[in-house]
Amino acid sequence: MQKKENKAKKGTLKKVLSYIRRYWFFMVLSVLLAAVSVAASLYIPILTGNAVDLILGPGQVDFPGIFRILVKIGIAIGVAALCQWTMNVSNNHVAYRVVRDIREDAFRRLQRLPLRYQDSHPAGEVVSRMIADVDQFADGLLMGFTQLFTGVLTILGTLFFMFSVNVGISLVVVLVTPVSLLVAAFIAKRTYDMFRLQSQVRGEQTGFVEEMVGEQKVVQAFGREEKALEQFDEVNERLRKCSLRAIFFSSITNPSTRFVNSLVYTGVGVVGALSVVGGGLTVGQLSCFLSYANQYTKPFNEISGVVTELQNALACAGRVFELMEEEPQIPDAPNALELQNVEGRVSIEDVFFAYQKGQRLIERFNLEVKPGQRVALVGPTGCGKTTVINLLMRFYDVDSGAIRVEGADIRNVTRSSLRKNYGMVLQDTWLKQGTIRENIAYGRPEATLEEVVEAAKAAHAHSFIKRLPQGYDTVIGEDGGAISQGQKQLLCIARVMLCLPPMLILDEATSSIDTRTEIRIQKAFQKMMQGRTSFIVAHRLSTIRDADTILVMRDGHIIEQGNHESLLQKGGFYAELYNSQFDHS
Repeated sequence: MQKKENKAKKGTLKKVLSYIRRYWFFMVLSVLLAAVSVAASLYIPILTGNAVDLILGPGQVDFPGIFRILVKIGIAIGVAALCQWTMNVSNNHVAYRVVRDIREDAFRRLQRLPLRYQDSHPAGEVVSRMIADVDQFADGLLMGFTQLFTGVLTILGTLFFMFSVNVGISLVVVLVTPVSLLVAAFIAKRTYDMFRLQSQVRGEQTGFVEEMVGEQKVVQAFGREEKALEQFDEVNERLRKCSLRAIFFSSITNPSTRFVNSLVYTGVGVVGALSVVGGGLTVGQLSCFLSYANQYTKPFNEISGVVTELQNALACAGRVFELMEEEPQIPDAPNALELQNVEGRVSIEDVFFAYQKGQRLIERFNLEVKPGQRVALVGPTGCGKTTVINLLMRFYDVDSGAIRVEGADIRNVTRSSLRKNYGMVLQDTWLKQGTIRENIAYGRPEATLEEVVEAAKAAHAHSFIKRLPQGYDTVIGEDGGAISQGQKQLLCIARVMLCLPPMLILDEATSSIDTRTEIRIQKAFQKMMQGRTSFIVAHRLSTIRDADTILVMRDGHIIEQGNHESLLQKGGFYAELYNSQFDHS
């Protein structure tokens, strides 16, 4: 298990480095600037030690020499500050462009993932990976760039300067150093798994909050506020526990390394003082060494903090890369056809399909639809009606058998050309944030205002749109904002009216519309469906009396087939369903 986790961590690190490699120039520049900044900073203790040695006693101070040294110190500080600022700008450039690239690739992959992934992962959890986890990764990456380079170079530079002054005292420093490294490594191994768990629970919490906020009306309508609070408290408590563990382990890194560093400083002070007494060092050199001992140990504190942040960053990056490595939907075949001049001939041949292996839903499904025919799908909930729609649109691929449009297997047709020839109005409305006009013209962005208005009139949406504050330029929020459910559905109908493709899918398209408007919409649909192949899913069987063919489904099978009159005369399951709608009226 541990080997598997280490392998995953290494894999994540390789992927991160592959993104960083694109900006190698800025990385090299950052390292060079860090080196200059460190060199200038480490030169200051030598100058300070020289200045101390120029103060021999009362009345024996070399002020001109000290002034020259102060000028050099000022120049060194200025160079170090300028290099540090430029390095930070360079690091920011790399970090935020890497994050941008990762987000773009993640979103691009999200657009190519099959609906199977979307259906099995909460939207909030996916959002958490792309927003919160990437932000956490950015913070860790930026801290790593900013402090890791300067920290490592400071350690190496300090050792070089110390050995050039006195080898004995430098060995004291080097011998105690491994203790600090061991402490940091011990803690780092344990923090990665904790931060990874923290990211997972945070994603679960984000998903839950997104669901509760999005469906707040349902929660309140069914009095589930207390239950929702209990569920949130449970997730929140788990997040508290795993966050506390991760933060506790990460927070003990700094005190632990500081303790070791204090030992280093003490060792340098004691050995250095004895050397001064013995005449092996001057007071200025001891001052220089103590300053180096302090500078040498400080990066270990910073690097230990960086290691902790990098553990968190890698854990978050790993979750993002998991999303990016999900199996994408099967791409269009290299020689895929572009559907053109579609008349609406559809055939379903011996189709088998299951969402989950071992739980088959559609079996031996056969259907032949001629151009312009209206096919209605009816049956109890869960019988496979919406699944048939998903297969027709190729949101899912069949397990076996084939679906053909104009004689071509839709698996050998480009998805874009297939879906361009369908118009869909679903029971669940979908509107995006933008103007009314933009929402209606979603499928035809180039449509003129006159064409949008005509489509709205055909959908009986024009009258309510005119009453809005800015008419067709009224901005609505995500999923329609404050307009009613029925008005949202009218806008979705207008969207299809504007495109008028050769094939239509109407899945409970008038479920949220009042009876009077529904009658008008049905008349508009009748006009729209003339000459177009139409698939109609309906629970209110009175709306499909005029369908050419009615398929009665149960458990993924077609158990009856015919028109309204013939199925009533048969007195089977359809007649039972139809009559049951009027038993208690």
